Amino acid sequence: MNMALMVSGIAFLIVVMVFLAMWFFFGTDTKEEVMRQRFEAVRKAERRGNVSLDLKLIRDEMYSSVPLLHRLLMQMSWSNRLQDYINQSGLKLRPGKVVLMSAVMAFATLVLVAQYYHLPALSLLLAALAAALPFAYISFTRGRRLKKFEEGFPETLDLLGRAVRAGHAFTTGLEMVSKESPEPVAGEFRKTFEEQNFGLPLRDALTNMAERVPSVDVRFFVTALLVQKETGGNLAEILDELSRVIRERFKIYREVSVKTAQGRLTALILISLPLGMLIVLQMMNPQYMSVLFNDPLGPTILTVAACMQIVGAFILWKIVKIKV
Repeated sequence: MNMALMVSGIAFLIVVMVFLAMWFFFGTDTKEEVMRQRFEAVRKAERRGNVSLDLKLIRDEMYSSVPLLHRLLMQMSWSNRLQDYINQSGLKLRPGKVVLMSAVMAFATLVLVAQYYHLPALSLLLAALAAALPFAYISFTRGRRLKKFEEGFPETLDLLGRAVRAGHAFTTGLEMVSKESPEPVAGEFRKTFEEQNFGLPLRDALTNMAERVPSVDVRFFVTALLVQKETGGNLAEILDELSRVIRERFKIYREVSVKTAQGRLTALILISLPLGMLIVLQMMNPQYMSVLFNDPLGPTILTVAACMQIVGAFILWKIVKIKV
């Protein structure tokens, strides 16, 4: 009876996780997302104090379609930052969906591990790792998207510079870039063009772009444009010089990446070695490793070792990751 109940519970959790995974990746509100993104630009400008309109409807943004979860997230100061982080990844998600998915994965992992191993410390640790998976996926997608943006940004600046040099207005150049550049550069410039086209001042539209794309190159670009608008100068030469500086920085970054490849490989081996040895020894000699799971001190030792491994991995990646 207990075995049948346990199997039923596990099957139920698997079905719930599959359903939530499909909801996480494919359940997007297209029309509401377009409206939210358009209001987001005005909301950011209002938050900086540049717009004096009554925007209570815009400030009360829906963080989740579940009313109770929305009210809880409205009281959390990090909900807004999480929404900005998700927007930077290019995913059409709300914070409530991410939090709910994280909670379900943590609960399912906790129940499954507790059923098989009866180790509370190990169950809590694995549940915490499962809860971090949605956020890790968002972080990975965000990093990949920002990297792709930075790689295509110099070509976009060249195109914008050629448009200005040909006699087009800067806003017309933004429209040309939004149509002819590859994604995600085209998408960000399209948002900037639409914001100023809908009536938002160009300064606010550019500042919103710098907030959406947390890149040093974009901040240089926006700062150079704002200074040029106030003091004057040859905009085409400014864009060409900025493109050259970005390319030189990428050249230095690639040289640094090549010279630190051995350090990154060593860090990866050192991080994965303890877990790999634990799995290999468990497969080769289960009785030898059973002490860690059967002895009362075993779970405590495993938990401490896992925490030290996580801290060590963080320190190693900080050492080998050099910012240029």
